[in-house]
Amino acid sequence: MNHLANSTSPYLLQHVNNPVDWYPWGPEALQKAKDENKLILVSVGYSACHWCHVMEHESFEDEQVAAVMNEYFVCIKVDREERPDVDQIYMSAVQLMTQRGGWPLNCICLPDQRPIYGGTYFRKNDWVSLLFNLADFYKTKPDEAEDYAVRLTAGITQYETVDFVPKQEKEYTKSDLQAIINNWKRYFDKEEGGMGSSPKFPMPNNWQCLMRYAHLMHDDDIKQATLVTLNKMAFGGIYDHVGGGFARYSVDGRWHVPHFEKMLYDNAQLVSLYAEAYTWQPNEIYRAIADGMITFVMRELTSPDGGFYSALDADSEGVEGKFYTFTKAEIETILGDDADLFCIYYNITADGNWEEEETNVFFRNRTDAELAADLGLTVETLTAKIDAARQKVFEVRSHRIRPGLDNKILASWNGLMLKGMCDAYRAFARPEYYEYALSNASFIINNLINADSRISRVYRENVTGGDGIAFLDDYANIIDAFIALYEVSFNEEWLTHARKLANIAIANYYDAEGGIFFYTAADDEQLIARKSEIMDGVTPASNSVMARVLKKLGLLFDDEQYLEISAQLLRNIMPHLAKYGSSYSNWIMLLTDEVFGVYEIAVTGNEAEERRKELEKTYIPNKIMLGGNAGSLPLLQDKFIGKTQIFVCKDKTCALPAGNTEEALKQIEA
Repeated sequence: MNHLANSTSPYLLQHVNNPVDWYPWGPEALQKAKDENKLILVSVGYSACHWCHVMEHESFEDEQVAAVMNEYFVCIKVDREERPDVDQIYMSAVQLMTQRGGWPLNCICLPDQRPIYGGTYFRKNDWVSLLFNLADFYKTKPDEAEDYAVRLTAGITQYETVDFVPKQEKEYTKSDLQAIINNWKRYFDKEEGGMGSSPKFPMPNNWQCLMRYAHLMHDDDIKQATLVTLNKMAFGGIYDHVGGGFARYSVDGRWHVPHFEKMLYDNAQLVSLYAEAYTWQPNEIYRAIADGMITFVMRELTSPDGGFYSALDADSEGVEGKFYTFTKAEIETILGDDADLFCIYYNITADGNWEEEETNVFFRNRTDAELAADLGLTVETLTAKIDAARQKVFEVRSHRIRPGLDNKILASWNGLMLKGMCDAYRAFARPEYYEYALSNASFIINNLINADSRISRVYRENVTGGDGIAFLDDYANIIDAFIALYEVSFNEEWLTHARKLANIAIANYYDAEGGIFFYTAADDEQLIARKSEIMDGVTPASNSVMARVLKKLGLLFDDEQYLEISAQLLRNIMPHLAKYGSSYSNWIMLLTDEVFGVYEIAVTGNEAEERRKELEKTYIPNKIMLGGNAGSLPLLQDKFIGKTQIFVCKDKTCALPAGNTEEALKQIEA
């Protein structure tokens, strides 16, 4: 057994019996490298990563390969989800060296942690050959290794940085938005949805941004591209039609064959996306998809005390996707006379509908109305038969050997899911969604935030408040979630928590001189570079989330400091937005709010909750909600007079109070 036995990370524990003498990232391993003048081998992955498992099986479980690794290197295994700061450093290095990235991530470093070589997955023979060559290179040409480390570390420091842009009077305009979107839309796949060809990632923040742009700019082309993507993803095999939830991406260009791992962060954001899409363009499939995801998360990714786990593995029984796929013969055995209809509905064939012989990934290519008409059935009859058959398939599937569960509970991803629950409650008004949100918010308060209002990224059982070590995305996403929870409850307790966390983030992460937030706190472990996360990816960048939440808090509390920091962040990023919209979609939503303004809708009185629900039925993406029976926020002062009123405010000006929802909506621009 190596040095990983005391780890809490499921990913590290997967490697505890490797013959490789793995260490977790920490002082013991780093000091050992210096004392023995050995190169450091940093290997980064996560528990649901298929190719991480492949490389472990091929190389890290092999005695001969392990002997080479142990002889010449101090080997450190890192869970990228627990230590995204370490991952960020070495991912930047690999992207600079190879122009690509991904996991497993393997980086070779000097004894002082500075990298000299790296890559992703390596076949066994290539890996061993590389290790011998690098060990020899360091032994025979240490000066060259040092020179390369100097240059590469300088590149890491500069990678994904922006210049400070002084305050200016220039206003943002619709033309600014159009220029960004016109460049971005060249990458759309108008037939199958999404961006480019394959593989295809859902990128929910992208489509939320484009949905809002289409609505506010009345752009039918962007509207159509967004709807195609939403519908194709919902019908595709990337969505688990039997058990709910989305896989991380599809390996093809039409959303058919997923990479079967299911991540909390994807499903959290996709709940928000489909909930908002339903309000924008009411479509029952959006409601069903959002509910399917929530049902999946509550069933399979929720701890007994309300925290959300991180992921389900792609593999079961050593085979990717085995848990989810079926042969036609298996379906016939389960469903009997109802099998033919089910097979038509989900495109199941005897030969199989993907590369694995005879096995099928369920997907749809016709709406219920289209298929019912073709088959001479009513829609109600069709859906009732499919629902009953799906439940039978689910029951049989539930007895299979399950994919591995990564039961880490991460602050950042719990924030995303909490916001998803709030967004679903806004769109569908189902009380259980609100109860799920309250349960998770209580878990966060009780287990992930200490007495000093410092967040802990990773939940540690029996450690009240955790260790207080977290990253900017943990603060940003929890603040965002608490604001969302306030907007559906009008309980100012959540805004109080949000404001405390925002002040902690500003004090410990914000660089006033550069006008940007660092990813790590000033009192965190100092790595070879202190980085900022700027570009949006499969999750929004922590800086873009902070910029948006500070804008909201600035409006809610009438706090100029928050507003100015948000504005400074956007000024710094503005010159980069037109390069590739997909990498700046959350920033573009902030820009959209700047161009169109933000409606502050205050609902006060005994019927505030009923009016709030009525207002949520109309799609107003550029709004914040506040109110209730009482409140201390500046905008609520003198607005509690007994009867229920709705105040529509914008740019520090409020219209006359409206007595009902219809009157209030007339005050909002179409």
